[in-house]
Amino acid sequence: MKKLLFISLAVLMASALIFSFTYKTEAVTGYAIGDKASDFTLKNVNGEMVSLADYKDAKGFIVVFTCNHCPYAKAYEDRIMALDKKYKDKGYPLIAINPNDPGIQPADSYEKMQERAKEKGFAFPYLLDEKQEVYPVYGATKTPHVFVLQKDSSNLIVKYIGAIDDNHEEPEKVTAKYVESAVDNLMAGKEVNPTTTKAVGCSIKKKQ
Repeated sequence: MKKLLFISLAVLMASALIFSFTYKTEAVTGYAIGDKASDFTLKNVNGEMVSLADYKDAKGFIVVFTCNHCPYAKAYEDRIMALDKKYKDKGYPLIAINPNDPGIQPADSYEKMQERAKEKGFAFPYLLDEKQEVYPVYGATKTPHVFVLQKDSSNLIVKYIGAIDDNHEEPEKVTAKYVESAVDNLMAGKEVNPTTTKAVGCSIKKKQ
């Protein structure tokens, strides 16, 4: 009886360890600073397919995972537009990607994206991650969630991951412009600091 109890206990402990290991392995996903980012091809609101490779003269990219419905994303729309205006002619174009499943959040459908882009006058690509294959590779968890990339030969190296700045509610009270600082440092040949911050926003709506 004791032997049977011991064996049962050992099996349970082994199962728990396997579960724990599996859980932790699956939980750690997405890019880290210094990783090589992969390209993608996604549909823009104008119907064209867009890849990072299309930007032959780019020195890097500001990739923003965002959407239509999220109040955090809406609060940052004007600042996202300002980032695009400030940096695209300096070699760091902004690429916005909607990662949400419209079946869960209809306000984030492709048609609604087209309406929002026209209403706001987006001058940057606003792409739909229709198969929800891109955002997990990058490791985006929120909208908005930013990844600043820099070209190094033929590679795209992740240099910053996180929030746009330190105050989503009141732009006039922002004291740290994380994305601007990252790109400015890259253009000046300096190290990015900080390299990561906590993204604040709505959770990504994943198809079940």
